Formats: sequence, C-alpha cells, structure tokens
Amino acid sequence: MEKEIRQLIGYRKKIKVLDATIRDGGLVNNFAFDDEFVRALYLANKKAGVDYMEFGYRASKELFDVKDYGPWKFSEDEDIRRIIGDIQDGPKVSIMIDVGRCDFETDIVDKADSPVDMVRVACYLHQIPSAIEMIEYCKDKGYEVCCNIMAVSTLQEGELREGLEMVASSGVDVIYIVDSYGSIYPEEMARLVDLYRSVVGEHGKELGIHAHNNQQLAFANTIECVGDGVNYLDATYNGMGRGAGNCAMELLLGFLKNPKYKEYQVFKFVQDYMVQLKKTGVVWGPDLQYIITGLLEQHPRSAIAFTKEGRTDYANFYRDILLGE
Repeated sequence: MEKEIRQLIGYRKKIKVLDATIRDGGLVNNFAFDDEFVRALYLANKKAGVDYMEFGYRASKELFDVKDYGPWKFSEDEDIRRIIGDIQDGPKVSIMIDVGRCDFETDIVDKADSPVDMVRVACYLHQIPSAIEMIEYCKDKGYEVCCNIMAVSTLQEGELREGLEMVASSGVDVIYIVDSYGSIYPEEMARLVDLYRSVVGEHGKELGIHAHNNQQLAFANTIECVGDGVNYLDATYNGMGRGAGNCAMELLLGFLKNPKYKEYQVFKFVQDYMVQLKKTGVVWGPDLQYIITGLLEQHPRSAIAFTKEGRTDYANFYRDILLGE
C-alpha cells in the first residue's frame, strides 16, 4: 500500500503519455479532421509535454474505400510529414494497425524512411499468432512496437495468461491492458495489472493502459494503473473516442505530478478546437446507452447505432440487450 501511495503522489520519469484523440476519436467522425486541427493538436501536445501522438490507423485501402474516410484512417507517411512540417522536438508519432485490416508488409516501410516512431498492433485473443507476425515485422523494421489485446474483460484468466505469454515472448516493447467495453472496475483493473505483470515481468516488457469511459471509470482505471506501476498511459482531449470516449487528457495531466506536463495547453486546445468540433454535431461521451453496454459488458456497436438513430428509449434498449434480442 505504501508503495502504491508513493506511485500516486510522486512522479516517475518512465511514465509516457500517449494522445489517441485522432485515432480513437476518428471512430466518431470517420477520421475527418482537417489539417489545421491535426497540426494544432500536434503543437498542443508538444507544448503540453505529451510523449506520443497517435495519428490514426494504417488501414488497408483494399478493404476500406478511401472515399468513405478522412486521411487518418490510413495515416500515410506523406500525410504525417505534411502535418509535422518543420516542427522540431514534438511528440513521437504512433500509428495503429489491426490484425486482418491492414497490409503491413507493403504499407510499413523501414523506420529510417518514415516519420513514425511507434506501431501499435491491435488484436483479439484468437488473433495473437497473426499479431506476433506483425509485431516481429515492425520490430525488424526498426519501430517501437506495442500490442493491444482487446476485450480482455471477456476472457478467462487461463486463456489470457497463455496469450500474454505468447506476446511477451515476442519482440514487443509494450503490452496494453485494453478495457474495450468500459466494463472494468478499478479493483478488477488492479487484479489485471497483477496478472499481466506476473506473466510479462520476467520478459522485461512495459505495460500500458487504454481505458474506455462507458461507466465513467476511464480516468479512475488509468490512475489505478499508475499506482500499480503501469507506465504507458493513453488519453484523449476532452475524452474524445469511440462511443463513450476515453480517459480525458485534461484530467490525466492534471493528476500526474511530473512538471513537464502542462495541462493549460490541453484546456487551450479544447477551448479553441474541441468546442467547435462538437458544434458541428460530432457526438461522444458516456450517455445512458453506453453506460448500459458497459454494465452488461457488451460491445458498444449497438449503443452507437442507438445514438445515430436519435433514440431515447433507454429502458427498452437495456431490456433488449439483457434478453439478447
């Protein structure tokens, strides 16, 4: 307990904050952020001391029609270079690739020829063998590599332990705990951190946390992980992200005691850009439909559809999910 308190009231130089606003937030608006917004966000992250900025997915153009999405669904190197321009000493650049939804062998080039620093590989448990192939490929190309195993709240401890052992034996640098459905409580998160550490610790891998806010616990779960020694922390400006959103950057930087983080810069960006974005009709946040899917440990796709239809029959929605209708 004393060690956990010290972790909370002090600061660790090893902590790295990653801004996932464009990548996770892009799931809300089909990645239709204009260049001014993305460049301003990159500059805000630089001023705020944020360590990484995730520009989006690098999705397959064979599977996804470029006409249906903004550029950050694909996050090509030339688009990233156009945004960064002559900005010096900004946050490191991250992208995400999903198992089965990318063409990594053609779209991921040598690190020396790319502005990208980190590649995050996202997968479900049954996709781990394919994820490891992608991890090793990206590692050989010179990148920092993470693995985000999704929907871990639905897994049995034995199968999760086996999957973690497989990933930890690879060249991966960071393994993320991902609360995909926003259904995990802080006490459960603490047990998950213990499980992850017991498996990956001997392999010398770092741990990260990516939390969703269905039950308004994304920030609580993130700081629980901070106290338990997790060093890679995801957040988004104004909590923007799929459905209920994510841990809010303004809360996280305000909590962390490292003087390099400047939460004023986050509030300034929210004031200048996020407020205007919401005025265009882009919607996210922990409304009742997302609370329901979080409580019932369900993927938020049904709540997203509920939102798009403008429904407010929350009791019917709850009943239908509960009964599997």
